[in-house]
Amino acid sequence: MIWYDVIGYAGAAFIVTSLAMRSRVKMRWLGIIGALLLAVYGVLIAAWPVTIANLVYAVISVTQLRRDLGAGTAFSAVPLDPGSPFLADYLGGNAGEIANSQPEYHPSPHDTFIRLVNRDGLPAGILIGEPAGNELLIKLDYVTPAYRDSTQARWLFGPGRTVFTEAGFTRLVANAHTSVHRNYLELLGFHPEGNAYVLDL
Repeated sequence: MIWYDVIGYAGAAFIVTSLAMRSRVKMRWLGIIGALLLAVYGVLIAAWPVTIANLVYAVISVTQLRRDLGAGTAFSAVPLDPGSPFLADYLGGNAGEIANSQPEYHPSPHDTFIRLVNRDGLPAGILIGEPAGNELLIKLDYVTPAYRDSTQARWLFGPGRTVFTEAGFTRLVANAHTSVHRNYLELLGFHPEGNAYVLDL
């Protein structure tokens, strides 16, 4: 095997691995790396169609990655009724993922604040909370795997926080049961207070 064959095999490995990713952002990154390696490999073996095809693929993937990371993305949060058939279907269809990522969540009749978060018009996640005066106790903050690396949460708890303030809330409260969840909340601006994490709106 010639030394530059390693570059070709590595590029192919990145491309194949990208196809197994559930996260769109991870899929794009791995695909871009793989395409660039294959483009270099194409130059080294003078296979210009390989080089051109992979450079085009990399450019398209970079454009799509920028969109996945929020450039030009439209977010919205749509109210749902607790008895909505769509809500039941959405929670049922994602029950396994929800149980894995937030096993402490159990539906309650007190969870009356429900917002379906859309990204470019498509359902990307859901937030369910229990109102307590001017506070909202967040019971479920779930994002589907394909959008888990997007800027959806930064929008919801940043520029999109009017979703909460227009409903009369001045403070969000969340319980973190794992280090991953704690890091996530801190990244979004929540601060620890007692046994919970709080975000003042």
